[in-house]
Amino acid sequence: MARRSMPVLKHLLTSSSTPTLRRFVTYMPRPGDGAPRPVTLIPGDGIGPLVTNAVEQVMEAMHAPVYFEKYDIHGDMMRVPSEVIESIKKNKVCLKGGLATPMGGGVSSLNVQLRKELDLVLAGSHVECEMMGLRHFDDFVLVMIKYIAVVVNVITKFCSERIAKYAFEYAYLNNRKKVTAVHKANIMKLADGLFLESCREVATKYPGIKYNEIIVDNCCMQLVSKPEQFDVMVTPNLYGNLIANTAAGIAGGTGVMPGGNLWI
Repeated sequence: MARRSMPVLKHLLTSSSTPTLRRFVTYMPRPGDGAPRPVTLIPGDGIGPLVTNAVEQVMEAMHAPVYFEKYDIHGDMMRVPSEVIESIKKNKVCLKGGLATPMGGGVSSLNVQLRKELDLVLAGSHVECEMMGLRHFDDFVLVMIKYIAVVVNVITKFCSERIAKYAFEYAYLNNRKKVTAVHKANIMKLADGLFLESCREVATKYPGIKYNEIIVDNCCMQLVSKPEQFDVMVTPNLYGNLIANTAAGIAGGTGVMPGGNLWI
């Protein structure tokens, strides 16, 4: 009986008329030949060397087909050396520990330099494999007049759509059911309003994924009291930092929460 039903099953599978969903994001194919691949490694500052060294030990124990090109970079340096940038561009993957960010004026953050140099518009954080947070990097404009500092939050439609498409694409490909946009549009009406408008437009292209919105204040409280309600979260960078660290505190600390900056 089972043998006779196989041709029918194959016919049903090959003749399915289910429409295909348009793909917005291009993913790099996984290597299939097992050849060792180079990965740029920046141990960084603080607990960075401890965490990255643990990854090296795991890769060695697994006999993973990777090897590391290690660079000694620290947050108090003026710039990221050009050879490091070239290594990351060549290898397409970089394992980076945290780089210390200077307080106040003077030296700019090497983390920001890397994001801008490599056009890393997205940061992703996984918490206990249950929740995925995505945030995009636009920019802040700082204007200083004696004793007065004015910071302008810059949100663009291009980057907002870019990160929203990635969030929904990630949810679709990983069988996630809901995307939550985190914002402060009740106060930042124009900037965050544009971000929400972009998310809503993208959401209409994914009818099978539930979309909702939440103000960042309430989101932080809900993360602590009822974290299971969230699935994929998409947000501008500033709120993403708050959310990611709140979630990390629940899970055990930033040192045990994996994350990465991505080009999309």
